[in-house]
Amino acid sequence: MRVAVAVTLSDEERTELERLARGRSVEARLVLRAKIVLAAAEGQENLQIAEELGTLRKTVGLWRKRFVEGRIAGIEKDAPRGGRPAEVKAKLAPEIVRITTTEKPPHATHWSTRTLAKHLGASPEMVRRVWKETNLQPHRVKTFKISNDPRFAEKLVDIVGLYLNPPDRALVLCVDEKTQIQALDRRQKSLPIYPGRLATMTHDYTRHGTTTLFAALNAAEGVVLAACKQRHRHQEFIGFLKQIDASTPPDVDLHLILDNYATHKHEKVKRWLARRPRFHLHFTPTSGSWLNLVERWFGEITRQRIRRGVFQSVKQLEEAIKAYIVHHNEHAKAFTWTAQPEEILAKVRRARAALDKTPSE
Repeated sequence: MRVAVAVTLSDEERTELERLARGRSVEARLVLRAKIVLAAAEGQENLQIAEELGTLRKTVGLWRKRFVEGRIAGIEKDAPRGGRPAEVKAKLAPEIVRITTTEKPPHATHWSTRTLAKHLGASPEMVRRVWKETNLQPHRVKTFKISNDPRFAEKLVDIVGLYLNPPDRALVLCVDEKTQIQALDRRQKSLPIYPGRLATMTHDYTRHGTTTLFAALNAAEGVVLAACKQRHRHQEFIGFLKQIDASTPPDVDLHLILDNYATHKHEKVKRWLARRPRFHLHFTPTSGSWLNLVERWFGEITRQRIRRGVFQSVKQLEEAIKAYIVHHNEHAKAFTWTAQPEEILAKVRRARAALDKTPSE
């Protein structure tokens, strides 16, 4: 018959084990091990200790033995576990990263854990762990475009300067149109939402027409001046400029940040502006509309009010947009621009260098 190894404690060990056994901030597994050793030191058998502590006899025997061999340090840490040796992962990890970032599978646009694991003769779990540790996500993609405008730096400094250091006695207005906003009416009602089920909407819909939202965001205050129009020609744009002119103090200059849409540069628009010298237009670089803060606001109204809205007419859509703008202006907060021109230009230079090194597909 096997006899459990005897456990004897010094006064210091007993004091420390008692502290661990009753400690509220100690890990539960360490509390259990301390109680096992204390009970063993009192001469109790493994089966008796297991019954009192609600654990297995095998567990009691394991930690009794570990304590005898390593004392308190022997129960504070778990022993090394089995599994594939760490050197195998260390050898495969660089290859997983290299292939993920430089190669594509022959019959797909990107690797999955299973396809890359099969290609390397590894396990999908190993690929997943390496991707997680290196923050690689080949299944995700986001769009980008670097402006090729020869005056990119000049326009960038001009517009960011308006955000960071606006001129005195002037308003900086970020102006643009959100075109082709559809009044979509879903064919069926949404299912009720409850814990465990997302909000739902049918994939099919009825179109009831479109509207165009003209908006001017006050960069300093976050207040939006807006109008909905059926079309977005130069006539409608001049009409919106007249609305801006009438809605702002006449004794302040107006600096408008705009993209390069042809309507903004129409000859009739130029003639109208020439008669009103307080208007100053600042155009974003080509492919650089992200410099216009009103695009950020367009993203908010799309996400919060339009995308999941149900509208049975264009009038209903426009009423919803107007109500959203009223609520927004009552709680308006300015968007804070923090990026310095030097930081943006450095990022663009790095992107250009990376593109120059990347072979075209």
